Amino acid sequence: MKNIVYKVFLFCTVIAFTSCELQEIDNPNAPSVESFEEGASQADVQLLATGLEAVMRNDLAFHYDTESILAREYYDLTGVDPRYTGELLKGPLDNNGFLTTRSFAAWFKGVKSANILITAVENSQAGFDDATKNSYYGFAKTMQAYSFMMVANRQFENGIRMDVSDPDNLGPILGYTEALAGIQALLTEGLANLNNSSDSFDFPISSGFAGFDTPASFVQFNRAVAARVALYQGNNTQVLQFLGNSFFDLGGDLNNGPAHVFGLTGNDIANVQFHVPNQSGQEFMIHDSWIADAEAGDSRVTNKSNLFTIDDVPTTVTFDGLSADYQIALYDSNTDPVYLIRNEELILMYAEAQIDVNPALTVTAIDVIRNAAGIGNYTGATDATSLIEEILTQRRYSLLAEGHRWVDLRRLGRLNATYIPLDRSGDNIINAFPTPFNEGL
Repeated sequence: MKNIVYKVFLFCTVIAFTSCELQEIDNPNAPSVESFEEGASQADVQLLATGLEAVMRNDLAFHYDTESILAREYYDLTGVDPRYTGELLKGPLDNNGFLTTRSFAAWFKGVKSANILITAVENSQAGFDDATKNSYYGFAKTMQAYSFMMVANRQFENGIRMDVSDPDNLGPILGYTEALAGIQALLTEGLANLNNSSDSFDFPISSGFAGFDTPASFVQFNRAVAARVALYQGNNTQVLQFLGNSFFDLGGDLNNGPAHVFGLTGNDIANVQFHVPNQSGQEFMIHDSWIADAEAGDSRVTNKSNLFTIDDVPTTVTFDGLSADYQIALYDSNTDPVYLIRNEELILMYAEAQIDVNPALTVTAIDVIRNAAGIGNYTGATDATSLIEEILTQRRYSLLAEGHRWVDLRRLGRLNATYIPLDRSGDNIINAFPTPFNEGL
């Protein structure tokens, strides 16, 4: 097992090497790994598949931190880098700085890894039958689509390239609408591959995908991602259709879903979104409004926040004209999993998609979330606007720091000062990350 982990580490190092210098990132679409692409053995291909899952954890915390800060879910008040309270909250974002380039490069490592895997399977000397090839293709395309989705949300109308298989002949930069359509098409391709696959994957998959670790069960993850993309597209009919083939379950565990897993041994990595309670240098502080706006008794507040103390004395953390009292406490340890998508989100997607179809079912779904949080059934108005506001509120508390708030407010036309608190003169609302300098060349 140590040998496998070590090989995965070396593979990920090859993929990540071009992005070591944050200020001078080479083209993330073109790392050199040709040795894997021609005549790969079965073991080589298995390594590539395992490496794809592993590499998608790279800079995950940075992705969630930056999007959450833009949404004012929490602030980085550690003082480690003034750009987290300056450039990220005031703008404009530097198109050649790490706030722009770092996550962009990280997600494209996943895209590139998937392309390498697909090419290696096509050219492998292992003699895979068509069903085994399809299992690799379905896995790779689904994970690639997820990576595209995550980076597309960051770039929004500044766009992304999706045709990146040939680094010497890159395709055009696509706007957000075109990108979502391309991602949905890729998920459909992956679905067809998975439906024509062998009964099991030919490669090891982590414990984070327990319950989704065969081609047939992985389909449920594929369809859950497709439902999220359909939500971004405003296609509620497709949201409901795709949820019906996912792991959506109104009566199920809210935390059911595939997850990134972490470890502290060998060449594994830790979940650095865990912040040690009340420790200097760990002042990732929830915006005061998240605490103040919560309904009394909401268990999500107690479960996801920690009143910051020094020597057991509650202490307001202040930096750069910003202050907060509660530290984010989404994770209990640095080996806790980070979900790619989970049932709680699917239930809230279902609630939103039902508004114009059957508002009573919207309320039913909302009540599942509210009762799980200990705040009782919804008793408000059931017109479309009121239900959207209630769903936004539940998403705000259920999906804190999971990369949704900024995207939600933008897609629903609410990315404004009513929803985004501007705590200092000169602070601004940013709706997208710029195209990295070298990507626009």
